[in-house]
Amino acid sequence: MSTQRVFVARLSGCSVFDPAGDRLGKVRDVVVIYRKDDPPRVIGLVVEIPGRRNVFVSIGRVTSIVTGQVITTGLINVRRFQQRGGEVRVMAELIGRKVFLADGSGTAVIEDVAIERNRLGEWDVGQLFLRKPKTSASPFAKGPTTFAGWEDVRESQVPGEAQSAEQLVATYSELRPADLANTLLDLPEERLLEVVEELPDDRLADALEEMPEEEQVHILEALDDERAADILDAMEPDDAADVLGQLPEDQREELLDLMEPEEAEDVRALLKYGPDTAGGLMTSEPIVLSADATIAEALALIRRHELHPALAAAVFVTLPPYETPTGRLLGTVHFQRMLRYPPHERLGAIIDDTLDPVPATASAAEVARLLASYDLVSLPVVDPAHRLVGAVSVDDVLDYLLPEDWRSQDAADEHRASDSDPQTTASTSATTKPLRAGRRR
Repeated sequence: MSTQRVFVARLSGCSVFDPAGDRLGKVRDVVVIYRKDDPPRVIGLVVEIPGRRNVFVSIGRVTSIVTGQVITTGLINVRRFQQRGGEVRVMAELIGRKVFLADGSGTAVIEDVAIERNRLGEWDVGQLFLRKPKTSASPFAKGPTTFAGWEDVRESQVPGEAQSAEQLVATYSELRPADLANTLLDLPEERLLEVVEELPDDRLADALEEMPEEEQVHILEALDDERAADILDAMEPDDAADVLGQLPEDQREELLDLMEPEEAEDVRALLKYGPDTAGGLMTSEPIVLSADATIAEALALIRRHELHPALAAAVFVTLPPYETPTGRLLGTVHFQRMLRYPPHERLGAIIDDTLDPVPATASAAEVARLLASYDLVSLPVVDPAHRLVGAVSVDDVLDYLLPEDWRSQDAADEHRASDSDPQTTASTSATTKPLRAGRRR
């Protein structure tokens, strides 16, 4: 796949359309976040919609950027755009900024910024169009121009200046979500809240999913309600439901009202189920296809890099509609089975209907038993009408079965020490074997 490159100054003012061709607005800016060792990553566009209101459109909702136009999925949050900590607007803040050339040849001013789409579909800052200082005394003369990569320039910094929260966030850019969560929890309280303000929504959401529930609640309560709702939107529905389940009902409803309607609907559905049931453990966003879909189409869906590996292990075939709650569940097709057939084969011809789904009211113990008995990584969950409402994966069950302090290194050390003492091991296993009531992801 060739790299697609678009210069932001040319992109500004381009029309934005939905899939049907209806004009939604026009691009006003591009929003990026800095990273430690890599060029800034594009997270979305600032789009002006009728009424001269600027709104944020996540780059994940942009399906195509071509000459003179931007195509989106059509789903836009009309809440007025508010810049978050760690976010940088290219037109408003990067263009016109003075930088130093890394080769020591002097300074230059950024006149345009190219964003490039990589093979994973992500957009990053690519080349910079720079203008060097003029060499002529003529008032009409301009300095020479050149192109440079992000790694070829640097911004000024006062020697000895304390590292800002924004710079600290950049050093965390390559950490995995679980490591980021542990790093954040190790910070002093005041510093933690400073860094949380600077973290992009998607990174903070990923980190919150790896934290104990009481820490999740503490951090969300420190944010304003609109930012907290944005974070919940970015979380997996089952994780968002777990957090909201810990809040007072009035606060929970207020946040749900501020969330995107589609996300809030998924979370409300999950909140109906008990915390120790299949419905309470499942995710409501499995891959669902029709029996007429081809293996090629299914493989393209599970190939998406943002999809959780456990959910990418299988697709579920149902009658229409194909969004949860779906039509009647017909069966499951595992990805290994798909690899054994030609790409044009229909999913309906290779359905595995030998494994019964679990009802949403099934206990966590029953789900764990089925996953272990049949060496599965996920199970379909259905309602009384046999409609698919979600899928519960092995990681959901593991989070439920493990002790509440499993994320603590000290607790892990204690468990290892206990394992070395046969007497301690026997007493510990006797107390930890039963399922812990009330544990969810």
